[in-house]
Amino acid sequence: MDRIPVELGTIQETLLITLAGRARESVKRKPILVDPKAADIMAALDNPSKKLTRGAGPDPSVLRTAIVDTWVREFLAAHPDGTVVEIGTGLNARFDRVDNGHVHWLDLDLPDTIALRRHFFTDTERRRMLVASVLDDSWYDTVSAQPGPYCFVAEGVLVYLPEADVRRALDNLAARFPHATVILDYYSPGMLRFQNRAADKGAMDARWAWTGGEPESFAAQGLRVTDARSITDPPPALRSTLPRSYRLALPVLHRVLPKGFGLAKFHTDRAR
Repeated sequence: MDRIPVELGTIQETLLITLAGRARESVKRKPILVDPKAADIMAALDNPSKKLTRGAGPDPSVLRTAIVDTWVREFLAAHPDGTVVEIGTGLNARFDRVDNGHVHWLDLDLPDTIALRRHFFTDTERRRMLVASVLDDSWYDTVSAQPGPYCFVAEGVLVYLPEADVRRALDNLAARFPHATVILDYYSPGMLRFQNRAADKGAMDARWAWTGGEPESFAAQGLRVTDARSITDPPPALRSTLPRSYRLALPVLHRVLPKGFGLAKFHTDRAR
């Protein structure tokens, strides 16, 4: 079978990092996240960049993804017929991991990523792919046509974009979709320096544009924090299911990782 070429922009290419992490995790004897689709995709891609896909041991990005999965499942437990919008979806198969048989789902990303994604995923009655950027509102009407309430997820995406543009986009999102759930990741200045040092050593070409800031800083965009935690402090629903090796690794990761590697969940309180 011919392998599928990877032709992505510099930032979009970083989806290979998390894809490879999920693939490695899925074949462990006691994984925290099972994503067989990730392994299938990795095997089908033509020479994915080795500098982005190497790694061993506990992967912080996998733990981050598992936390987001937990929060999305909690949203669906409360709103089983609601709509989830995955912003910057990459090659993530989160829908397959959390589908309750009722949720409506929109996978949103840039043209090159969606073109690659269509090799592995197909639209269905409840799940569709959208070509769009988080920085515009061209996709809002498509979301509004789906049943609410709404949950917007942006994992590993916003830090690559200019802060002023992201805050403007979040402000517009909160105004258009009041009483929605928003999930995103945030980092400290120390984590930004750590990331830049890794990039300078040739580990990756993409650079972060900002850190995301403290979760409380998004109040100006109409986002009220309902939960915020470091990835080394996962929600109880996830912590109780972690393999012993991961539970033991959490204190070590807490000491090793720069402070401020976290996730926040918000409620939108603004409307116009």
